[in-house]
Amino acid sequence: MKNELKRVCVKPYDKDRFEVINDYAFSLPSFNGVVPKGFKTDGASIPRIFWSFYPPFQSEYFTACVIHDYLCEKANSRKDYKLADLALKEAMQELKCSKFKCFIFYHACNIFHFLKCFVKD
Repeated sequence: MKNELKRVCVKPYDKDRFEVINDYAFSLPSFNGVVPKGFKTDGASIPRIFWSFYPPFQSEYFTACVIHDYLCEKANSRKDYKLADLALKEAMQELKCSKFKCFIFYHACNIFHFLKCFVKD
């Protein structure tokens, strides 16, 4: 039987930010890891103009965004960002987000990280 991805538990930390209240272990098809207690996140880093379509704190994909934020914070290379983006996509799929949302989030992050790494080099 396949493990279901559990939801992360957070508490409000600051305006538009949350703190993970317990170590959060996750298992995805391509990656396993732990988001440590105390990690702070802003949910989905979506430009405010799109918040009416994709709110940054939507419970449907919030857990996937916490995993992605944590992996991005630890990323040191384009390869690390690609892994973080893949983890986001897989977590959203595990959370039963629509294929369209998975596609939009994954490719938006992937393009952003490509440009970020391109400009940085």
